[in-house]
Amino acid sequence: MNFTVYPAIDLREGRVVRLYQGDYARQKNYAIEPLQLAHEYAGAGAEWLHVVDLDGARSGQPVNLTTLTALAHSGLKVQAGGGVRGEDDVRRLFDAGVERVVVGSVAVRDPQRVIDWLDRFGSERLTLALDTRWRDGEWCLPSAGWEQDEDATLDELAPHFAAAGARHLLCTDIDRDGTMSGPNLSLLRHLRDIAPALQVQVSGGARALDDVRAARDAGAAGIVLGRALLEGRFTLGEALSC
Repeated sequence: MNFTVYPAIDLREGRVVRLYQGDYARQKNYAIEPLQLAHEYAGAGAEWLHVVDLDGARSGQPVNLTTLTALAHSGLKVQAGGGVRGEDDVRRLFDAGVERVVVGSVAVRDPQRVIDWLDRFGSERLTLALDTRWRDGEWCLPSAGWEQDEDATLDELAPHFAAAGARHLLCTDIDRDGTMSGPNLSLLRHLRDIAPALQVQVSGGARALDDVRAARDAGAAGIVLGRALLEGRFTLGEALSC
């Protein structure tokens, strides 16, 4: 299985930002323009770009479509989500040039709808985002920009989607997102135990090249890198060479 490094761009009002543990009140802005950053990542050798429309995630519909369209034509294959709730949203992102659409909240709230999309669009065109937080002895699945609790759990939905033919799973440990405290490899191993057919992308907490290597060696299909790249902990070129 190939290991893919996904440099990430989080968008809010068309700007590059990062949140701390998904908290919209704890936002850090970066001066670089999204398209310039994408070109820098392409120049460093990236194949993929992971993009999150934070405004869309909160509002329930894609918001930063103009910027997403520009990023999707930057020379990188774009995996993007945020605010995808209906089939029209999926098609809108495909029309914008997005290669793979990330579906999160709707996957938690209405799994059958997403299974129907897997049948319609194919498992290579969708990434399921089951972003999770450990609460009361289980991996819970908040939705709507991680601001609303849901009843479903990771242990219920990951095997369910795997059995339905899903291929790509993005899993963020919310409590580590933006913290640079290291990725949760125990969570990765747990996912490989309960849903071995899924190709898991690790997200949240990466801080050093050793974290990239550790995720790869633990069986991840890829890793999403955000703040560590933006703040120069290591370069994308170094991560791609791991």
